[in-house]
Amino acid sequence: MAREPVVIPEKIYFKIGEVCELVDVQAHVLRYWETEFPMLSPQKNRSGQRSYRRRDVEISLRIKELLYDELYTIAGARKRLQSELRENGKSKNGETENETPKTASTSPGLFEDELTLDTNLTTGAYRLNDDTREALRSLGAQLLELREMLKTSQTEEASEHLRNR
Repeated sequence: MAREPVVIPEKIYFKIGEVCELVDVQAHVLRYWETEFPMLSPQKNRSGQRSYRRRDVEISLRIKELLYDELYTIAGARKRLQSELRENGKSKNGETENETPKTASTSPGLFEDELTLDTNLTTGAYRLNDDTREALRSLGAQLLELREMLKTSQTEEASEHLRNR
């Protein structure tokens, strides 16, 4: 029996509770799958909370499909998933996905028009074109300048406050 396709929101990171809702399993099941499926490896933030990427959510959905719908054992599902990931990691000309990203995602940009980013499904890394990279560098420089202005402003306000005491 085929399940309804799950729509994964356009986010960079998901909390474990969000993934549980999308995959429709309990948190302890996801944590167990992490121990059994090495390709499911969410990052942990400073406080130790899991941060799942879109790729982790997709893998979790596939694991559930293999275990619950196709009735694979854990070991069988692990082997099947590894072989699927290996097959999908190759492009038509034989290069790995690391060398040739297969999908492009569109994220809302900080500029007038939207940024188009090539997403590498294996690492979750983005490849930026030169114009976008330069725009981000410029934005970064402006942010650093603003930070310095805020520091200076706070220092001046503190000095003024001490003078008025």
